[in-house]
Amino acid sequence: MHLGFQYTAVFKAVFLRFRFNIYVLIGLMMLSGIVYGQSPWDILAKRSSTLGLKKGTLNFKAGALQLKLLKSSQTVAALNPGKERTFDFSPSDRLKLRSSNGLYQLGDLNLVLKTQGGEWKKYATAASRMPVRLMKSGGHILAASDLGPTLASTIPLRVRRYWEVQGGHLILRFELNNKSKQAVEIGGLGIPMIFNNILEGKTLEQTHAQNVFYDPYIGRDAGYLQVTRLSGHAPSLLVVPYGHTPFEAYNPLLDDPTPRGIAFEGFYEWTVYSKAYAEQEWKNAAQWNTPTSLILKPGETRNYGVKFIVSGTVKTIEQTLEKNQRPVAISVPGYVLPQDVDARLFLKYNRKVKTIAVEPQQALTVTASATTKNGWKSYQVQGKSWGRARLTVTYEDGLVQTINYKVIKPETEVIADYGNFLTTKQWFEQKDPIFKRSPSVISYDEDKKVQVTQDNRAWIAGLSDEGGAGGWLGAMMKELIAPNKTEIHKLQRFADSTLFGQIQVSTGPEKFGVRKSLFYYAPDSLPKGTYDSGINFKTWSAWPAREANSVGRSYNYPHVAAVHWVMYRLARNYKGLVNESDWRKYLTYAAETSLAMMRLAPYYAQFGQMEGTVFYLILKDLKAEGMLSLANALEEKMKVRALHWRSLKYPFGSEMPWDSTGQEEVYMWSSYFGFQDKAAVTMDAILAYVPIVPHWAYNGNARRYWDFLYGGKLSRIERMIHHYGSALNAIPILTDYRKHPNDFYLLRAGYGGLMGSISNITENGFAPAAFHAFPSTLRNDGLSGDYGSGFFGYAVNTASYILDHPEFGWLAFGGNLSKEGSWIHVKLTTAAKSAVFVAPAGLWITLDAGQIAEVSYQSGSGEVRLKLEPSNEYLPNALLKFQENSPLKGRYSIENAERNSRGNYVIPLVADQGTEVILKKN
Repeated sequence: MHLGFQYTAVFKAVFLRFRFNIYVLIGLMMLSGIVYGQSPWDILAKRSSTLGLKKGTLNFKAGALQLKLLKSSQTVAALNPGKERTFDFSPSDRLKLRSSNGLYQLGDLNLVLKTQGGEWKKYATAASRMPVRLMKSGGHILAASDLGPTLASTIPLRVRRYWEVQGGHLILRFELNNKSKQAVEIGGLGIPMIFNNILEGKTLEQTHAQNVFYDPYIGRDAGYLQVTRLSGHAPSLLVVPYGHTPFEAYNPLLDDPTPRGIAFEGFYEWTVYSKAYAEQEWKNAAQWNTPTSLILKPGETRNYGVKFIVSGTVKTIEQTLEKNQRPVAISVPGYVLPQDVDARLFLKYNRKVKTIAVEPQQALTVTASATTKNGWKSYQVQGKSWGRARLTVTYEDGLVQTINYKVIKPETEVIADYGNFLTTKQWFEQKDPIFKRSPSVISYDEDKKVQVTQDNRAWIAGLSDEGGAGGWLGAMMKELIAPNKTEIHKLQRFADSTLFGQIQVSTGPEKFGVRKSLFYYAPDSLPKGTYDSGINFKTWSAWPAREANSVGRSYNYPHVAAVHWVMYRLARNYKGLVNESDWRKYLTYAAETSLAMMRLAPYYAQFGQMEGTVFYLILKDLKAEGMLSLANALEEKMKVRALHWRSLKYPFGSEMPWDSTGQEEVYMWSSYFGFQDKAAVTMDAILAYVPIVPHWAYNGNARRYWDFLYGGKLSRIERMIHHYGSALNAIPILTDYRKHPNDFYLLRAGYGGLMGSISNITENGFAPAAFHAFPSTLRNDGLSGDYGSGFFGYAVNTASYILDHPEFGWLAFGGNLSKEGSWIHVKLTTAAKSAVFVAPAGLWITLDAGQIAEVSYQSGSGEVRLKLEPSNEYLPNALLKFQENSPLKGRYSIENAERNSRGNYVIPLVADQGTEVILKKN
């Protein structure tokens, strides 16, 4: 963490997260000037200027918006939806604080220009503010100004800005005229998108009422920005191109001095041309779109602009786009495309498709199919070459739309590669007498191809916290869906020695407590040479032994509980993978770990935990096994937590000022205990930060922007692409979809997060903390970090979905679909092949052991047939359950199948051939 770029909320979060020694905390605060009133926000306040504010504002009704402009600069002072004047899309509450030079406002413009033989030069209206020159307005033009006074005098262009209303929508338009005698190349043109995403100093209630997040669709002429309230409630705002203003890149405004950190991600600009950046700051990164520029001839004029469209909730965004004649794209099952999946792409626009191009050329095949009844153009898409792929659709009117896919190996291969990498490259087995981390799966640096045995963030090398537990947690969760005897043998040794007894306390009053780290920094008490002299350990994150041994951080407990739970499942449901008689021990350990969290880490246990779903899964298995004493104790403790959440308006508190991980567990327990009001509030909030856009990196990508500091190698505040939040938030989304099978939006959002979680696994099986979103980078982080938490979400949530969409017909997510008369057949393509939801039947079918090769559904009778994979030496029987979400329970049954004491149908499997199971309506 670079202290100079953080702010007071960081220290609040750090104190909660790491329980700092107060003297260490004071020392850090003194270093950054906070004790003396010199936080970055204080510094910003001192440099603020009110000169531009003193001249007052201009107020306009702009369609469904109320617009307030500063008279001096004609930049936005407020942007309110007309029906809700108390809410502001812009950060007007920080206007006085953010009023000095260099601080971007909505209405500013950035340009990077050069003439023949010259070098790129940047011009920014925010750099050195002067009052703009007012121009005549009237009619549809609300306000107009010449920006020359606030731009450097050497600029070869005349730049004018217009605020206008057309068709009931607010428009921001810039007119660029080459006033020089030379051609000018525009290699950078960016429109800063300044909305109210500054959460600093606010409560959760205030942020959900006042603040927004915004997400890009970087899709050239079809691109847009969606601005959604943290509550998930209406209204939301869409920013779309006006005229020819392609959304070519999404550039972070890193030169804006507004302090970035845990409570403020930063601002971005809508970048129309990016060639200048690509030749300089971004030269080492492959961009989402081909960087372009424009040559403006002497005397030539061009216009660029954006339109602001008020919409409803996030679920109505695509309808709003369609209503406003904007292109809409929907890909099934999404934009992360396994090579063995037959995907569908649907396009809706009021012009015909002229051409479709693929880059790289061999990455995808695209084949046109029938147009739907309401004019959606349909295509079959298949991924051929591993890696990023861009689809460029050109329409007859010249509009260009790009859709970014990520092609991956078949899921079975991706997961096998991941498990192999973890239990070979990341497998740590060597003498480690001081820290006692052997054997284990340890953090890994993919850039250097080495295990990380030392780091000045104690947890990274210490096998605990998310950043250190990620490796072994991911390895164990892999065995839940794709058991491998060799890998399990290694992991059982880890679970029985390094985990229980080292990471987890095995005796005494803190038994079942989970330590924060096995690695610690104690140079005065350990032999010389213990620590790498090339690492700076004089940081707040290099914990002493006392801090490392603390069991007071609840967020460490779900990882450990998950390991015990998976070991229980392997011992209970398979023959010979783990000693079958140990199942009770492992399930007991899982339950006791869950209870220890409330006993030993009560403060943090008040919050929803990442992977908290595991406690619900443990409770279900305790009840199924008849272990009622532990089950009742666990349920009682969890209900206390759920009742506390029910008392809160927004029950998503965290060790951070705002977070996107507690919502998972809050939803699951609220739903379980029947607190549907809080489950609904939670779902609305989740959907506000989990966008659906035609781009693999952002589709289903739950917002997170600070964990590169804690779990990454390239440490900075940055929007993270498919951090563990994607898969964890997919758990409640897909759970909610199974309750509401007609809500196609939920399925797409949840499946986008689910598949996003495995999109960053490399061809050799390495999984990073996340993918870097900054256009200067656009690659995986080099450290394995906390990836395992996301893989937990994938492992417990992976499933196939079959539905009959009213517009698109029969569709499959996680399988390849074919039709034969009234029969719908789906061959499953997931790695686990252990769960399927048949939406028309309301059937949720799961296997605790075994795999489903194919599902068939007869649309007339509702009959469902499963073809199960053959037996093997570890799997003589499949163990099957099903649930019905219909009000008419008990409609389905399986003939000639016995149920065991846990409620599973026991299906004897046959070697070398499939076994058929038939579910019929009674």
